[in-house]
Amino acid sequence: MDTIVYIDGYNLFYGRLKNTPFKWLDPVKLFQSISKIQNPSSNIVKVKFFTSPVKSNFASHGRKSAKAQNDYHRALKQVYGDGIDIIYGYHTVEMGFPPLYKKPIDKNDRVEVWKFEEKQTDVNIALHMYRDAICEICAQQILVSNDSDLELPLKFVSEDKPEIDLGLIIPREKPSTTGKSRSPNKRLSQYADWTRSYILDQECQDSQLNDKIATNKKPIIKPEHW
Repeated sequence: MDTIVYIDGYNLFYGRLKNTPFKWLDPVKLFQSISKIQNPSSNIVKVKFFTSPVKSNFASHGRKSAKAQNDYHRALKQVYGDGIDIIYGYHTVEMGFPPLYKKPIDKNDRVEVWKFEEKQTDVNIALHMYRDAICEICAQQILVSNDSDLELPLKFVSEDKPEIDLGLIIPREKPSTTGKSRSPNKRLSQYADWTRSYILDQECQDSQLNDKIATNKKPIIKPEHW
């Protein structure tokens, strides 16, 4: 079953990879493995990775963060070529003036903050999913996200192209007894034929790129802080 995977990169990073040793992830290997558990006939023919360039001034490691992201994207393209598309949105940064957090809220007690937002990613995912469905270039689509803003493209594909199988993978840890993990988004899963509500540590560990990726010039090296 020819399958396209649509990855919300921001959601994957902050939902599953941040503060872990798994950032040098091979998404093709990982999601091929998970998809075959759900349906052994799954065959990933394309991964579409939606993200935005890091802004060095706001990143925890400054320019190193931007270089690490760039090296990671280069490594993915080097390994998978046309098998993976990296589709960029962008970030906006502007001053915000929200009320200070306290209960009850005092709308007159406000503070100046940096307002940092990712733009275009949700729209890009929605349009790619719907266009690919209408063009009938795959038999299964898998969305990797927990963002409720993506409810509508799942709904439209399920209604307009019911013959296409829809899978949903929630990028979060497997729930534990501590109850600290994010809850899966039921608004998304209601339109999916199947939902995988977690990604295991072992699955991430087993799906890492090589620390050194050969190229025609200098090799691409896994960032030290990753």
